[in-house]
Amino acid sequence: MSARDDILASIRRSLHVNGQEAPRKAAVAARLSQAAPGILPERGALSGHALIELFITEALATFATVAEVKTDEIPAEVARYLRENNLPATLKIGADPRLAGLNWAQTLLDISHGRSDGHDLNGLSHAFGAAAETGTLILVSGAENPTTLNFLPDTHIVVVNTADIAGHYETVLKRIRTTFGAGEMPRTVNFITGPSRSGDIEQKLLLGAHGPRSLHIIIAGD
Repeated sequence: MSARDDILASIRRSLHVNGQEAPRKAAVAARLSQAAPGILPERGALSGHALIELFITEALATFATVAEVKTDEIPAEVARYLRENNLPATLKIGADPRLAGLNWAQTLLDISHGRSDGHDLNGLSHAFGAAAETGTLILVSGAENPTTLNFLPDTHIVVVNTADIAGHYETVLKRIRTTFGAGEMPRTVNFITGPSRSGDIEQKLLLGAHGPRSLHIIIAGD
C-alpha cells in the first residue's frame, strides 16, 4: 500500500466506514450534481452579433489580430496573413478533421502535420471554443490539436467557429464535460488570451516571452 492508501484507510477506520456504503456515495453524487452555479459576469451575458463583437474587442485588446471569414475561406486567410506579415509560407497542423477537410491546394503553403518539435515557425490550431468576456480561446489537447502548437511556433493561428464562442468560461467548460464525458476528459485544456507576453523586466512589455509572439484568430462561420 502507498502512503496515500494508509492515510485514507486510517481515516475510514476512524469514521467506521469502508468507503463503499451506498448511502454515502449517493449523498456525494447528489451534492455534486446539485451544486449551485457560480456568479457569472454580466458583461458576458450577450448573444448574436453583440457576443462576437465583445470577443473581438477583448481579443484585440490583448494584441491578437482577428479576421472573420466563411469556413471555406480559411486557407486563403491563413495564406494572406502569412504573406502580408512577411512570414514563411510554411504551416504545421495537427489532425483536426475540420482543418484537414479544407481545400489547402488553393494556396502555395508548405503544410506538414503532427506536433511541433520546436522548429516550426507557424502553427495552426482549431479551438474547442472561446470566452467572449476576456477574448480567450479554449483549446483541448490531443492528436487533433497538439498542445505543442500552442507554445512552440513563433506565430500561432487559431480557428474558432462562430457558434463555439460563448459569453463565459463556464459555458465552454460545461460543453467540454458534456462532449468528453466522465473519465474521458482531455489531459490538457489551454486558455489562450493573446500572444505570449511579459512585463516583469522593468515593466517593459515583451511579446513572445513564453510562447508565440503573435496570435491571429480566424472566426469562421457560414
